[in-house]
Order: sequence, then C-alpha cells, then structure tokens
Amino acid sequence: MILISHRGNLSGKNEELENSPEYIMNALNYGFNVEVDVWYTDERFYLGHDNPQFEIDPSFLEDERIWCHAKNLGALYEMLLNKKIHSFWHQSDDYTLTSNNIIWAYPKKELTKKSICVLPELFNYTKEELSFCFGICSDYIQEYL
Repeated sequence: MILISHRGNLSGKNEELENSPEYIMNALNYGFNVEVDVWYTDERFYLGHDNPQFEIDPSFLEDERIWCHAKNLGALYEMLLNKKIHSFWHQSDDYTLTSNNIIWAYPKKELTKKSICVLPELFNYTKEELSFCFGICSDYIQEYL
C-alpha cells in the first residue's frame, strides 16, 4: 500500500508549512509519497493550496513519489504535457483518474484495489476497508505505518 502525505503533513495539518518545498522534501525523506497542490501562472509552476505561493522548477514535480493536484487549468495542461509528472484534477467529484491511471477517491467514497483513500481520518474506515485500497492520503500519514 502506498502512503501519501497530504501536502507534506505527517502528524496533523500545518497550514503555514503545507506545500512548501522544504516541507515536501521532509515527508519524502521519511519515505512517504506526497500529494501537492500545483498552480501554473505566468509560465511558471507554483505550489500552494489557495493560491500560488512557492515557485518551483518543473523537475521538482517529476519525482515519481509526488502526486500533483492541479489547482488551475494551466497547471493541468502543462503537467499533462510532461509524462514524468503524475498529475490529476480534482474538486468535489466522487472519483478522478490520475495520469497514471490510479483512482483518486473523494473522502468516504467506495474504494477499489486501484483507489487512493483520501483523508480517512475524517471518517471511520475499518482496517479491512483501508487494507483493500491501493493507497492512503492523509494529514496523519505516520499513523498508518
């Protein structure tokens, strides 16, 4: 099972550090995959949840352990041009398919062996339900080791 840190969080939300390159690298160094929020504006990539905050080189996004959540159409378009970037678009839809054909499931939706369970801490998933899915994306990812 793949364990994905939500925005770099390991043991709870930290909105001040989320999506910062250093915070992401910390989670990667602990051995987790990381979901990041990506913007593309003025011909540059940025990380940030509600707006573009941290400018990054596109090569940063090419790490196979990074799952790139496009936050605007430009980001989705540009990332899909680069086959090394694992990306997806997601808002409130029940499911979305990532560029690597993995199902990104909205919280508390039915899971499959190809699904990522997002923010399981918000709901009462059983260990059996979680063991069935492809991966987990959580703000408390260390709890799933």
